[in-house]
Amino acid sequence: MRLIQNMSTIAECTAPEYSVPNRVIKIAVVGGSGVGKTALVVRFLTKRFIGDYERNAGNLYSREVQVDGDQVTIQVQDTPGAEMTDNGISLPDHVTCSIQWADAVVLVYSVTDRRSFELIDQLHQLVIRTGGISVPPVILLANKADLLHMRRVDSEQGPLLAGTLGCSFYEVSASEDYNQVHGAFHRLCCQLSKQQQPPPPAATAAAEKRRSPLIPRPKSPNMQDLKRRFKQALSAKVRTVTSV
Repeated sequence: MRLIQNMSTIAECTAPEYSVPNRVIKIAVVGGSGVGKTALVVRFLTKRFIGDYERNAGNLYSREVQVDGDQVTIQVQDTPGAEMTDNGISLPDHVTCSIQWADAVVLVYSVTDRRSFELIDQLHQLVIRTGGISVPPVILLANKADLLHMRRVDSEQGPLLAGTLGCSFYEVSASEDYNQVHGAFHRLCCQLSKQQQPPPPAATAAAEKRRSPLIPRPKSPNMQDLKRRFKQALSAKVRTVTSV
């Protein structure tokens, strides 16, 4: 895994200095402060859990992986945390930049933090507004599922919210279960990889053939028949004149 740079230079991430495969999958992880976004990203990319991070660092991580047999580069943007205030939602401008940059967005809340759950609907609206005509795919992750004694969001509420938002839902524990975290991110990567697949050569050739103005149109059978009859009539007239 490579830590490329922080969010302040995200525009440069599309052309890193090292060689990358043909396809790059870009994911933005968005949520409230302290919900475990960084822990989820590092867990997915390295299988390791580290419990203490610099909060709101907004780092971009990259790793080359196999997705459905193809080598791709996964770039995951860990964004600064959003906060709920009396005037609504408060979040750094870099979060909006991350959403614009990303191919998909992972919305995260903690089951131990009710306010982080209440942020999700507004964050989803931000994704829709920022995406415009082309809204990126979204999944919803509920983190810290292992902290049962500290739970503040019922397990039924996550799937209900995801159904309302029209996205997939996963309840995971970054600290306890790598397979849960990997499964959620991997399914999203597979979905994105299929969307980015180029059309097969035959389909491309057929599309080019339909668009090409240089290909002659087939002649009408009726016109061919008329020409044949005209030639026969003309030949018969010539023979008649000759005989006379």
